Amino acid sequence: MTKLWASFVALIALLGAPATAQSISPTPDKVAVTIYRAPDRPAAEAIDRDWLQGYALITEQRRVRVPAGRSVLRFEGVAAGILPESAIVSGLPQGVREKNLDADLLSPRSLFARSFGRPVTIRREIAKKVVEVAGIIRSGPDGAAILQTRDGFEAVNCGPQTDSLIFPEVPVGLAAKPTLSVELDAPSAADVTVTLSYLAWGFDWQANYVATLRPGGQSADLIAWVTLASSDTTSFAQAETMVVAGKVKREDRAPYRGYEKEAFEFHCFGRPVYRSEGYAAAPLPVMAPMAMMESEAVGYDIVVTASRRVVQEDFGDLKLYRVPDRTTVAALAQKQVALLERPAVPVQLVYVAKVDADGDATTPRITLRWLNRKETGLGVPLPAGPVAVFQPRGGTSLLIGEGSIDDKAIGEEVEAQIADATQVTIESDNPDSGKGWEGYVLTATNANPYPVSFEAQFALEDQSRMSRLTGKLTRKDGKLLWRLEIPANASRPFGYRLADRD
Repeated sequence: MTKLWASFVALIALLGAPATAQSISPTPDKVAVTIYRAPDRPAAEAIDRDWLQGYALITEQRRVRVPAGRSVLRFEGVAAGILPESAIVSGLPQGVREKNLDADLLSPRSLFARSFGRPVTIRREIAKKVVEVAGIIRSGPDGAAILQTRDGFEAVNCGPQTDSLIFPEVPVGLAAKPTLSVELDAPSAADVTVTLSYLAWGFDWQANYVATLRPGGQSADLIAWVTLASSDTTSFAQAETMVVAGKVKREDRAPYRGYEKEAFEFHCFGRPVYRSEGYAAAPLPVMAPMAMMESEAVGYDIVVTASRRVVQEDFGDLKLYRVPDRTTVAALAQKQVALLERPAVPVQLVYVAKVDADGDATTPRITLRWLNRKETGLGVPLPAGPVAVFQPRGGTSLLIGEGSIDDKAIGEEVEAQIADATQVTIESDNPDSGKGWEGYVLTATNANPYPVSFEAQFALEDQSRMSRLTGKLTRKDGKLLWRLEIPANASRPFGYRLADRD
Protein backbone atom coordinates (compact mmCIF):
# COMPACT_ATOMS: atom_id res chain seq x y z
CA MET A 1 0.00 0.00 0.00
CA THR A 2 1.59 3.27 -1.11
CA LYS A 3 1.73 6.18 1.33
CA LEU A 4 2.72 9.57 -0.10
CA TRP A 5 3.87 11.31 3.06
CA ALA A 6 6.71 12.99 1.21
CA SER A 7 5.72 13.45 -2.44
CA PHE A 8 6.13 17.20 -2.75
CA VAL A 9 8.97 19.41 -4.03
CA ALA A 10 9.81 22.89 -2.76
CA LEU A 11 8.83 25.03 -5.74
CA ILE A 12 6.75 27.63 -3.85
CA ALA A 13 5.88 30.90 -5.59
CA LEU A 14 5.63 34.16 -3.68
CA LEU A 15 2.02 34.99 -2.75
CA GLY A 16 0.51 38.43 -3.31
CA ALA A 17 0.75 40.92 -0.48
CA PRO A 18 -2.38 41.01 1.71
CA ALA A 19 -4.57 44.07 1.75
CA THR A 20 -4.24 44.48 5.54
CA ALA A 21 -0.84 45.23 7.02
CA GLN A 22 0.70 42.30 8.85
CA SER A 23 3.33 41.89 11.53
CA ILE A 24 4.79 38.43 12.03
CA SER A 25 6.41 37.15 15.22
CA PRO A 26 8.11 33.89 14.14
CA THR A 27 9.20 32.67 17.61
CA PRO A 28 8.97 33.76 21.24
CA ASP A 29 11.93 35.46 22.87
CA LYS A 30 11.13 33.81 26.21
CA VAL A 31 8.70 31.03 27.03
CA ALA A 32 7.43 29.31 30.18
CA VAL A 33 5.61 25.96 30.10
CA THR A 34 3.61 24.75 33.12
CA ILE A 35 2.28 21.22 32.66
CA TYR A 36 -0.81 19.83 34.43
CA ARG A 37 -1.46 16.10 34.67
CA ALA A 38 -4.29 14.40 32.84
CA PRO A 39 -7.25 14.97 35.19
CA ASP A 40 -8.69 11.44 35.00
CA ARG A 41 -5.55 9.34 34.67
CA PRO A 42 -4.89 7.25 37.81
CA ALA A 43 -1.37 7.11 39.21
CA ALA A 44 -1.14 3.41 38.29
CA GLU A 45 -1.90 4.12 34.63
CA ALA A 46 1.07 4.87 32.42
CA ILE A 47 1.22 7.97 30.25
CA ASP A 48 -0.39 7.21 26.89
CA ARG A 49 1.96 9.00 24.53
CA ASP A 50 -0.46 8.50 21.62
CA TRP A 51 -3.18 10.41 23.45
CA LEU A 52 -1.90 12.80 26.10
CA GLN A 53 -4.89 14.17 27.98
CA GLY A 54 -3.11 16.65 30.21
CA TYR A 55 -2.62 20.26 29.31
CA ALA A 56 -0.15 23.10 29.68
CA LEU A 57 -0.24 26.80 30.45
CA ILE A 58 2.17 28.43 28.02
CA THR A 59 3.37 32.00 28.52
CA GLU A 60 5.44 33.65 25.83
CA GLN A 61 7.18 37.01 25.58
CA ARG A 62 7.71 38.43 22.10
CA ARG A 63 9.22 41.67 20.88
CA VAL A 64 7.17 42.89 17.89
CA ARG A 65 6.84 45.92 15.64
CA VAL A 66 3.24 47.18 15.45
CA PRO A 67 2.39 49.46 12.52
CA ALA A 68 0.05 52.43 12.83
CA GLY A 69 -3.63 51.85 12.11
CA ARG A 70 -5.42 48.54 11.70
CA SER A 71 -3.18 45.54 11.26
CA VAL A 72 -2.91 41.82 11.89
CA LEU A 73 -0.28 40.48 14.26
CA ARG A 74 0.57 36.82 13.62
CA PHE A 75 2.12 34.74 16.41
CA GLU A 76 3.77 31.80 14.64
CA GLY A 77 4.94 28.70 16.48
CA VAL A 78 2.22 28.52 19.13
CA ALA A 79 1.18 25.07 20.34
CA ALA A 80 -0.83 23.08 17.79
CA GLY A 81 -3.21 22.10 20.61
CA ILE A 82 -3.87 25.71 21.66
CA LEU A 83 -7.28 26.60 23.03
CA PRO A 84 -7.63 29.97 21.27
CA GLU A 85 -10.48 31.06 23.54
CA SER A 86 -8.05 30.90 26.49
CA ALA A 87 -5.46 33.18 24.87
CA ILE A 88 -4.64 36.42 26.69
CA VAL A 89 -2.55 39.05 24.90
CA SER A 90 -1.16 41.93 26.94
CA GLY A 91 1.22 44.76 26.08
CA LEU A 92 -0.45 45.91 22.84
CA PRO A 93 -1.17 49.65 22.44
CA GLN A 94 -4.96 49.41 22.11
CA GLY A 95 -5.65 45.84 23.06
CA VAL A 96 -7.10 43.15 20.79
CA ARG A 97 -10.05 43.49 18.40
CA GLU A 98 -10.24 39.88 17.25
CA LYS A 99 -8.39 36.57 17.76
CA ASN A 100 -8.15 33.80 15.16
CA LEU A 101 -6.41 30.42 15.12
CA ASP A 102 -4.97 29.57 11.72
CA ALA A 103 -5.50 25.88 12.32
CA ASP A 104 -5.26 24.46 8.77
CA LEU A 105 -1.62 23.38 8.86
CA LEU A 106 0.49 22.55 5.86
CA SER A 107 0.76 18.77 5.44
CA PRO A 108 0.78 16.38 2.48
CA ARG A 109 -2.92 15.76 2.98
CA SER A 110 -4.03 19.37 3.43
CA LEU A 111 -1.86 20.56 0.52
CA PHE A 112 -3.45 18.03 -1.85
CA ALA A 113 -6.97 18.69 -0.53
CA ARG A 114 -6.67 22.48 -0.88
CA SER A 115 -5.21 22.18 -4.39
CA PHE A 116 -8.35 20.72 -5.98
CA GLY A 117 -8.76 22.20 -9.47
CA ARG A 118 -5.27 23.71 -9.40
CA PRO A 119 -2.39 22.90 -11.75
CA VAL A 120 0.47 20.69 -10.61
CA THR A 121 3.32 18.88 -12.30
CA ILE A 122 3.49 15.08 -12.28
CA ARG A 123 7.09 13.93 -12.08
CA ARG A 124 7.52 10.31 -13.14
CA GLU A 125 10.54 8.05 -13.09
CA ILE A 126 10.30 5.31 -15.68
CA ALA A 127 13.29 3.03 -16.19
CA LYS A 128 15.53 5.63 -14.46
CA LYS A 129 14.30 8.35 -16.81
CA VAL A 130 12.48 11.38 -15.32
CA VAL A 131 9.48 12.77 -17.20
CA GLU A 132 7.35 15.76 -16.15
CA VAL A 133 3.71 16.14 -17.22
CA ALA A 134 1.39 19.07 -16.50
CA GLY A 135 -1.90 18.18 -14.82
CA ILE A 136 -4.83 19.47 -12.78
CA ILE A 137 -6.01 17.80 -9.57
CA ARG A 138 -9.55 16.48 -9.99
CA SER A 139 -10.02 14.44 -6.78
CA GLY A 140 -9.85 14.73 -3.03
CA PRO A 141 -7.15 13.20 -0.80
CA ASP A 142 -9.08 9.95 -0.18
CA GLY A 143 -9.17 7.12 -2.70
CA ALA A 144 -7.52 7.44 -6.09
CA ALA A 145 -5.53 10.57 -6.97
CA ILE A 146 -7.19 11.60 -10.22
CA LEU A 147 -5.46 14.19 -12.41
CA GLN A 148 -6.42 15.64 -15.76
CA THR A 149 -3.66 15.91 -18.39
CA ARG A 150 -3.61 16.69 -22.11
CA ASP A 151 -4.15 12.99 -22.74
CA GLY A 152 -7.26 12.80 -20.51
CA PHE A 153 -7.85 11.61 -16.94
CA GLU A 154 -5.42 9.32 -15.16
CA ALA A 155 -4.56 8.14 -11.65
CA VAL A 156 -1.23 8.79 -9.97
CA ASN A 157 0.77 5.70 -8.98
CA CYS A 158 -1.41 3.25 -10.89
CA GLY A 159 1.40 2.13 -13.14
CA PRO A 160 4.82 0.63 -12.67
CA GLN A 161 6.41 4.10 -12.55
CA THR A 162 7.23 6.16 -9.48
CA ASP A 163 5.12 9.34 -9.32
CA SER A 164 5.49 12.49 -7.28
CA LEU A 165 3.70 15.82 -7.43
CA ILE A 166 5.19 19.32 -7.74
CA PHE A 167 3.04 22.16 -6.39
CA PRO A 168 3.77 25.68 -7.74
CA GLU A 169 2.49 27.47 -4.62
CA VAL A 170 0.97 26.99 -1.19
CA PRO A 171 -2.79 27.67 -1.25
CA VAL A 172 -3.89 30.70 0.74
CA GLY A 173 -4.86 29.75 4.28
CA LEU A 174 -2.34 26.96 4.80
CA ALA A 175 0.32 27.67 7.40
CA ALA A 176 3.59 25.81 7.91
CA LYS A 177 3.40 26.50 11.65
CA PRO A 178 0.49 26.71 14.11
CA THR A 179 -0.36 30.41 14.13
CA LEU A 180 -2.53 32.65 16.29
CA SER A 181 -3.43 35.96 14.70
CA VAL A 182 -4.90 39.03 16.38
CA GLU A 183 -6.38 42.13 14.78
CA LEU A 184 -5.63 45.45 16.40
CA ASP A 185 -5.69 49.21 15.98
CA ALA A 186 -2.66 51.24 16.99
CA PRO A 187 -2.57 55.07 17.14
CA SER A 188 1.05 55.02 16.00
CA ALA A 189 3.81 52.60 15.10
CA ALA A 190 5.67 51.16 18.04
CA ASP A 191 8.05 48.44 19.16
CA VAL A 192 6.40 46.62 22.05
CA THR A 193 7.00 43.59 24.25
CA VAL A 194 3.90 41.43 24.11
CA THR A 195 2.98 38.67 26.59
CA LEU A 196 0.89 35.84 25.15
CA SER A 197 -0.59 33.26 27.55
CA TYR A 198 -2.81 30.33 26.59
CA LEU A 199 -3.80 26.77 27.47
CA ALA A 200 -3.01 23.88 25.16
CA TRP A 201 -3.93 20.20 25.15
CA GLY A 202 -1.54 17.38 24.38
CA PHE A 203 0.78 17.37 27.41
CA ASP A 204 1.16 15.24 30.54
CA TRP A 205 3.60 14.46 33.33
CA GLN A 206 4.12 12.11 36.24
CA ALA A 207 6.69 11.12 38.81
CA ASN A 208 8.54 7.83 38.41
CA TYR A 209 10.14 6.13 41.43
CA VAL A 210 12.80 3.43 41.63
CA ALA A 211 13.33 1.75 45.01
CA THR A 212 16.28 -0.65 45.42
CA LEU A 213 16.08 -2.70 48.59
CA ARG A 214 19.23 -3.04 50.65
CA PRO A 215 20.27 -6.42 52.11
CA GLY A 216 17.82 -7.45 54.80
CA GLY A 217 14.94 -5.52 53.22
CA GLN A 218 14.71 -2.95 56.04
CA SER A 219 15.76 0.04 53.92
CA ALA A 220 15.88 1.09 50.29
CA ASP A 221 17.66 3.58 48.07
CA LEU A 222 14.97 5.77 46.52
CA ILE A 223 15.36 7.65 43.24
CA ALA A 224 12.59 9.70 41.62
CA TRP A 225 12.23 11.38 38.24
CA VAL A 226 9.76 13.83 36.77
CA THR A 227 8.63 12.62 33.35
CA LEU A 228 7.47 15.32 30.92
CA ALA A 229 5.59 14.35 27.76
CA SER A 230 4.38 16.37 24.77
CA SER A 231 2.37 15.20 21.76
CA ASP A 232 2.34 18.69 20.28
CA THR A 233 4.09 19.39 16.98
CA THR A 234 5.60 22.61 18.38
CA SER A 235 8.83 22.64 20.38
CA PHE A 236 9.44 25.19 23.13
CA ALA A 237 13.18 25.79 23.29
CA GLN A 238 14.92 26.77 26.51
CA ALA A 239 11.63 27.04 28.37
CA GLU A 240 11.17 27.81 32.04
CA THR A 241 9.45 24.54 32.90
CA MET A 242 7.16 23.67 35.80
CA VAL A 243 4.72 20.89 36.65
CA VAL A 244 1.73 21.04 38.98
CA ALA A 245 0.67 18.16 41.26
CA GLY A 246 -2.90 17.79 42.44
CA LYS A 247 -6.24 17.72 40.67
CA VAL A 248 -7.38 20.93 39.03
CA LYS A 249 -11.06 20.90 38.11
CA ARG A 250 -11.70 21.44 34.41
CA GLU A 251 -15.04 20.95 32.69
CA ASP A 252 -13.71 20.04 29.24
CA ARG A 253 -11.48 17.15 28.32
CA ALA A 254 -8.78 16.63 25.74
CA PRO A 255 -10.04 15.74 22.27
CA TYR A 256 -8.53 12.73 20.55
CA ARG A 257 -5.60 13.97 18.51
CA GLY A 258 -4.23 10.79 16.98
CA TYR A 259 -1.88 11.50 14.11
CA GLU A 260 -3.25 8.73 11.96
CA LYS A 261 -5.87 11.22 10.73
CA GLU A 262 -3.06 12.80 8.65
CA ALA A 263 -2.30 9.50 6.92
CA PHE A 264 -2.13 10.09 3.18
CA GLU A 265 -2.80 6.93 1.22
CA PHE A 266 -3.75 6.73 -2.44
CA HIS A 267 -5.70 3.84 -3.89
CA CYS A 268 -5.80 2.91 -7.55
CA PHE A 269 -9.51 3.21 -8.36
CA GLY A 270 -10.74 1.78 -5.07
CA ARG A 271 -8.03 -0.82 -4.57
CA PRO A 272 -4.70 -0.36 -2.80
CA VAL A 273 -1.67 0.26 -5.00
CA TYR A 274 0.81 -2.61 -4.84
CA ARG A 275 4.26 -2.27 -6.38
CA SER A 276 6.22 -5.17 -7.77
CA GLU A 277 9.66 -5.77 -6.36
CA GLY A 278 11.22 -4.35 -9.49
CA TYR A 279 9.54 -0.97 -8.98
CA ALA A 280 10.01 -0.24 -5.31
CA ALA A 281 9.26 3.37 -4.44
CA ALA A 282 12.35 5.51 -4.04
CA PRO A 283 12.58 8.12 -1.25
CA LEU A 284 10.81 11.31 -2.31
CA PRO A 285 11.87 14.89 -1.57
CA VAL A 286 10.24 16.97 1.18
CA MET A 287 9.51 20.67 0.96
CA ALA A 288 11.23 22.87 3.54
CA PRO A 289 8.05 24.26 5.19
CA MET A 290 7.07 20.69 6.08
CA ALA A 291 10.05 20.04 8.35
CA MET A 292 7.56 20.11 11.22
CA MET A 293 6.18 16.79 9.99
CA GLU A 294 9.50 14.95 10.24
CA SER A 295 9.20 14.40 13.99
CA GLU A 296 5.94 12.52 13.39
CA ALA A 297 7.66 10.01 11.14
CA VAL A 298 10.53 9.53 13.57
CA GLY A 299 8.36 9.14 16.66
CA TYR A 300 9.02 10.15 20.25
CA ASP A 301 12.43 11.17 21.50
CA ILE A 302 13.28 10.20 25.08
CA VAL A 303 15.79 12.39 26.89
CA VAL A 304 17.06 11.90 30.45
CA THR A 305 18.79 14.72 32.29
CA ALA A 306 19.96 14.72 35.89
CA SER A 307 22.25 17.72 36.12
CA ARG A 308 20.06 19.42 38.75
CA ARG A 309 16.95 18.40 40.61
CA VAL A 310 13.40 19.69 40.43
CA VAL A 311 12.57 22.17 43.21
CA GLN A 312 9.22 21.94 45.01
CA GLU A 313 7.22 25.09 45.79
CA ASP A 314 3.86 25.67 47.48
CA PHE A 315 1.03 26.65 45.14
CA GLY A 316 -2.12 26.99 47.25
CA ASP A 317 -3.59 23.54 47.83
CA LEU A 318 -1.52 22.25 44.92
CA LYS A 319 2.21 21.61 44.68
CA LEU A 320 4.41 23.14 42.01
CA TYR A 321 7.71 21.59 40.94
CA ARG A 322 10.12 23.85 39.08
CA VAL A 323 12.90 22.60 36.82
CA PRO A 324 15.84 24.79 37.95
CA ASP A 325 17.50 24.99 34.51
CA ARG A 326 15.75 26.04 31.35
CA THR A 327 14.91 22.99 29.28
CA THR A 328 13.46 22.33 25.85
CA VAL A 329 9.96 20.86 25.87
CA ALA A 330 10.41 19.22 22.49
CA ALA A 331 7.72 18.28 20.00
CA LEU A 332 6.53 14.68 20.22
CA ALA A 333 9.05 13.94 22.93
CA GLN A 334 9.39 12.62 26.44
CA LYS A 335 12.00 13.85 28.91
CA GLN A 336 12.94 12.89 32.46
CA VAL A 337 14.39 15.31 34.99
CA ALA A 338 15.74 14.25 38.39
CA LEU A 339 13.36 14.85 41.32
CA LEU A 340 15.14 13.34 44.33
CA GLU A 341 17.67 10.76 45.45
CA ARG A 342 17.60 9.41 49.01
CA PRO A 343 19.80 6.56 50.29
CA ALA A 344 18.81 4.05 52.97
CA VAL A 345 15.20 5.16 53.49
CA PRO A 346 13.62 2.93 56.18
CA VAL A 347 10.96 0.73 54.52
CA GLN A 348 8.81 -2.23 55.39
CA LEU A 349 7.68 -5.11 53.18
CA VAL A 350 4.23 -6.32 54.25
CA TYR A 351 2.05 -9.06 52.78
CA VAL A 352 -1.48 -7.62 52.73
CA ALA A 353 -4.72 -9.54 52.16
CA LYS A 354 -8.28 -8.20 52.22
CA VAL A 355 -11.16 -10.04 53.85
CA ASP A 356 -14.71 -9.21 52.79
CA ALA A 357 -17.90 -9.28 54.89
CA ASP A 358 -18.48 -12.93 53.94
CA GLY A 359 -15.09 -14.09 55.24
CA ASP A 360 -13.48 -14.53 51.80
CA ALA A 361 -9.85 -13.37 51.48
CA THR A 362 -7.92 -12.09 48.47
CA THR A 363 -4.45 -13.22 47.42
CA PRO A 364 -1.89 -11.41 49.60
CA ARG A 365 -0.10 -8.54 47.85
CA ILE A 366 3.55 -7.66 48.46
CA THR A 367 3.37 -4.08 49.71
CA LEU A 368 6.21 -1.61 50.21
CA ARG A 369 5.65 1.04 52.90
CA TRP A 370 7.60 3.99 54.18
CA LEU A 371 6.97 7.17 56.15
CA ASN A 372 7.39 10.49 54.37
CA ARG A 373 9.15 12.23 57.24
CA LYS A 374 12.37 14.19 57.53
CA GLU A 375 13.75 11.83 60.15
CA THR A 376 13.42 8.94 57.67
CA GLY A 377 15.40 10.83 55.03
CA LEU A 378 12.43 12.23 53.12
CA GLY A 379 9.97 14.85 54.39
CA VAL A 380 9.10 16.32 50.96
CA PRO A 381 5.80 16.27 49.04
CA LEU A 382 5.77 13.21 46.79
CA PRO A 383 3.76 13.53 43.56
CA ALA A 384 1.78 10.55 42.25
CA GLY A 385 3.38 8.05 39.93
CA PRO A 386 4.52 4.47 39.36
CA VAL A 387 7.07 2.72 41.59
CA ALA A 388 9.49 0.00 40.45
CA VAL A 389 11.04 -2.08 43.23
CA PHE A 390 14.33 -3.96 42.80
CA GLN A 391 16.10 -6.41 45.10
CA PRO A 392 19.83 -7.24 44.99
CA ARG A 393 20.72 -10.77 43.96
CA GLY A 394 24.32 -11.69 43.40
CA GLY A 395 26.04 -8.90 41.57
CA THR A 396 22.88 -7.35 40.13
CA SER A 397 19.42 -6.12 41.11
CA LEU A 398 16.26 -7.84 39.91
CA LEU A 399 12.79 -6.35 39.53
CA ILE A 400 10.41 -7.86 42.09
CA GLY A 401 7.34 -5.78 41.28
CA GLU A 402 5.79 -2.52 40.20
CA GLY A 403 3.09 -0.42 41.82
CA SER A 404 2.12 3.21 42.21
CA ILE A 405 1.55 5.88 44.83
CA ASP A 406 -0.90 8.77 45.03
CA ASP A 407 0.10 12.33 45.89
CA LYS A 408 1.54 12.21 49.41
CA ALA A 409 2.10 15.12 51.76
CA ILE A 410 4.83 15.40 54.36
CA GLY A 411 4.14 13.13 57.34
CA GLU A 412 1.94 10.64 55.49
CA GLU A 413 2.55 6.93 55.13
CA VAL A 414 3.36 5.91 51.56
CA GLU A 415 2.24 2.54 50.27
CA ALA A 416 2.81 0.77 46.96
CA GLN A 417 1.38 -2.67 46.25
CA ILE A 418 3.90 -4.17 43.89
CA ALA A 419 3.00 -7.84 43.21
CA ASP A 420 0.86 -10.83 44.13
CA ALA A 421 2.58 -13.05 46.68
CA THR A 422 3.41 -16.64 45.71
CA GLN A 423 5.11 -17.82 48.90
CA VAL A 424 2.65 -16.28 51.34
CA THR A 425 -0.97 -17.44 51.17
CA ILE A 426 -4.20 -17.19 53.13
CA GLU A 427 -7.09 -19.63 53.28
CA SER A 428 -10.59 -18.97 54.57
CA ASP A 429 -12.83 -21.68 56.08
CA ASN A 430 -16.37 -21.65 57.44
CA PRO A 431 -16.26 -24.70 59.75
CA ASP A 432 -19.36 -24.06 61.86
CA SER A 433 -22.42 -21.88 62.26
CA GLY A 434 -25.32 -21.36 64.61
CA LYS A 435 -28.47 -19.33 65.02
CA GLY A 436 -27.64 -15.81 63.92
CA TRP A 437 -23.88 -16.36 63.45
CA GLU A 438 -21.22 -17.88 61.20
CA GLY A 439 -17.81 -19.16 62.32
CA TYR A 440 -14.69 -18.45 60.23
CA VAL A 441 -11.04 -19.45 60.39
CA LEU A 442 -8.32 -17.67 58.44
CA THR A 443 -5.01 -19.50 58.00
CA ALA A 444 -1.99 -17.48 56.82
CA THR A 445 1.01 -19.51 55.62
CA ASN A 446 4.59 -18.38 54.95
CA ALA A 447 6.59 -20.73 52.69
CA ASN A 448 9.65 -18.47 52.70
CA PRO A 449 12.81 -19.49 54.61
CA TYR A 450 12.58 -16.22 56.56
CA PRO A 451 9.88 -14.52 58.67
CA VAL A 452 7.48 -12.05 57.04
CA SER A 453 5.09 -9.34 58.20
CA PHE A 454 1.49 -10.18 57.38
CA GLU A 455 -1.68 -8.10 57.54
CA ALA A 456 -5.32 -8.99 56.90
CA GLN A 457 -7.65 -6.02 56.37
CA PHE A 458 -11.33 -6.58 57.19
CA ALA A 459 -14.05 -4.84 55.20
CA LEU A 460 -16.28 -4.73 58.29
CA GLU A 461 -17.12 -1.29 59.61
CA ASP A 462 -18.93 -2.55 62.72
CA GLN A 463 -16.64 -4.57 65.00
CA SER A 464 -19.59 -5.40 67.26
CA ARG A 465 -20.60 -8.11 64.77
CA MET A 466 -17.37 -9.99 65.56
CA SER A 467 -16.95 -12.24 68.62
CA ARG A 468 -14.93 -15.22 69.87
CA LEU A 469 -11.71 -13.79 68.38
CA THR A 470 -8.68 -16.07 68.72
CA GLY A 471 -6.26 -13.21 68.02
CA LYS A 472 -5.94 -9.47 68.49
CA LEU A 473 -7.33 -6.87 66.06
CA THR A 474 -6.11 -3.30 65.66
CA ARG A 475 -7.65 -0.37 63.84
CA LYS A 476 -5.94 1.93 61.38
CA ASP A 477 -7.54 4.54 59.14
CA GLY A 478 -10.93 3.13 59.99
CA LYS A 479 -9.96 -0.44 59.02
CA LEU A 480 -9.84 -3.48 61.27
CA LEU A 481 -6.49 -5.28 60.93
CA TRP A 482 -5.09 -8.64 61.95
CA ARG A 483 -1.32 -8.06 62.10
CA LEU A 484 1.34 -10.59 62.92
CA GLU A 485 4.83 -11.86 62.14
CA ILE A 486 4.77 -15.31 60.54
CA PRO A 487 7.94 -17.34 61.13
CA ALA A 488 9.73 -19.08 58.28
CA ASN A 489 7.86 -22.10 56.87
CA ALA A 490 5.01 -21.67 59.35
CA SER A 491 1.27 -21.05 59.45
CA ARG A 492 -0.87 -19.00 61.83
CA PRO A 493 -4.68 -19.27 62.28
CA PHE A 494 -7.22 -16.63 63.27
CA GLY A 495 -10.75 -17.59 64.20
CA TYR A 496 -13.84 -15.47 64.83
CA ARG A 497 -17.61 -15.52 64.79
CA LEU A 498 -19.60 -13.08 62.71
CA ALA A 499 -23.15 -12.15 63.66
CA ASP A 500 -25.70 -12.15 60.85
CA ARG A 501 -26.85 -8.81 59.52
CA ASP A 502 -30.13 -7.60 60.96
